[in-house]
Amino acid sequence: MPGQMSVSCGIVGLPNVGKSTIFSALSSAKADVGNFPFCTIEPNVAVVEVPDERLEIIHGFVKTQRVLPAVVKIVDIAGLVAGASEGEGMGNKFLGNIKECDAIMQVVRCFGGDKILREGAIDPLGDIEVVELELALADLETLRRAADRVIKKSRAGDKDALFETEVFSKAIEMLDAGRQLREFDWNDRQRQVLRPLFLMSMKPVLYVANVADDDLEGTNDWCQLVAAHAAKQGAQWVPICGDLELELRSMDLEDRAMFMEELGVQQLGLERLIRTVYSLLGLQTYFTAGEKEVRAWTVHAGDAAPVAAGVIHTDFEKSFIRAEVYSVADLQEHQSEAAIRAAGKLRTEGREYKMRDGDIAHFLLGK
Repeated sequence: MPGQMSVSCGIVGLPNVGKSTIFSALSSAKADVGNFPFCTIEPNVAVVEVPDERLEIIHGFVKTQRVLPAVVKIVDIAGLVAGASEGEGMGNKFLGNIKECDAIMQVVRCFGGDKILREGAIDPLGDIEVVELELALADLETLRRAADRVIKKSRAGDKDALFETEVFSKAIEMLDAGRQLREFDWNDRQRQVLRPLFLMSMKPVLYVANVADDDLEGTNDWCQLVAAHAAKQGAQWVPICGDLELELRSMDLEDRAMFMEELGVQQLGLERLIRTVYSLLGLQTYFTAGEKEVRAWTVHAGDAAPVAAGVIHTDFEKSFIRAEVYSVADLQEHQSEAAIRAAGKLRTEGREYKMRDGDIAHFLLGK
């Protein structure tokens, strides 16, 4: 069976912060952009290509039938309201959708004006707090149920159950104190205990500050509050103007390039966003290049060659013998794989080899 690594990001936020606009811009899939809560009922799923200029460089030297970028799944989750953990609004369904994602993108409003209706003042930190409180409350319930399940065994002196009880208690204590679980440096054994619970406040988070088109760099006071909050959590943040991104996505490439030049915008927000998601999740890319296709594959930084082969097809990890590897720079210098081989630059790597970002690899497999 194919093993292409599926990376998914849940995009969350309170109603009317511009979340669906950003989702639509990201995906060119048109979410139902409305000016009222719950205009996105089913989670919309967009499969977004990961921009990578190296694919075109490789394609320039390796003539092939198709070029396939890596992809990230973006799940647009129904607008959250206070009380979601108790079933308010879209409630539990919403929370279930987040559990399945690898990372959370939280959109917060960092622009003024009355274009989008909302009650009360613009308050990005207050918005973040509401979302994180709901996630924490749902996690607390999950943890308490898990603790109840192991408590009898731990009283009977079961060592594993004792350890699990300790870990669950520590997590409950943190959430009770108003902290997110991702703020704590859990060791591998503790993570192993918590992993099956899919706790939402442990997932890496990217704060997306939705800004006006006159503040694309996110220099306003609201953005600075978001930046400080992200830094405190060891998280990352990105300023994006949802309306401008949506407008740019609807243009043909020529008009888009001209408009971006006028605005002094180097790259679409999508590219920044996806790159940030990659670094957030500790991901990197390697390539395969042959007659049929040039393709980008996603692996975790530090993955060994057999694991990378397993991303193409799960059986490949077991049948891996060795890899032949070269870099994009080698290809640019020598212009063909045959010339790279002739120059002695084609490396043969074994099972222990750790893949590097941008490797181009052929895997040799046994029966």
